[in-house]
Amino acid sequence: MAKSSNDKRIDYVEFSVGDIARSRDFYGKAFGWSFKDYGPSYCEFNDGRLAGGFALGGQRKAAGGPLVILYADKLDETQGHVEEAGGKIVKPAYSFPGGRRFHFSDPDGYELAVWSDK
Repeated sequence: MAKSSNDKRIDYVEFSVGDIARSRDFYGKAFGWSFKDYGPSYCEFNDGRLAGGFALGGQRKAAGGPLVILYADKLDETQGHVEEAGGKIVKPAYSFPGGRRFHFSDPDGYELAVWSDK
C-alpha cells in the first residue's frame, strides 16, 4: 500500500477564537487569506498552501505552545499589513542566520512570527 504524500505532515491548524468575524478581518487584511464558513461557530481559512480553521467555544491559550511561523517575500511590507490590520508587534524584526523575522500577536492574543530569507 502506497503512503499518501501527506502522511505524517502537518495537515491543518486550528485556532480557538473569541470572534470569528474579527479573525477573518485580521488575517484577510494582513495576509490575504480566503475563508469558507461552516455555520456561526466555525470558519475555515486557506493561505494558498495550508488550510486551518477558526473555532468558537474552545479554550484559548495565547501564551506558550507551538509558534506558527509564516513566510513573506517582503518582510517590512508584511509587518505594515499586520500593524494596519490591528496586530501588535511583540518582537521587532531581527536578523538570524538565513534571514529576518518579527513576532506579532493577533486580536485573540496568539503569538505568531513572519520570516523572510530576503
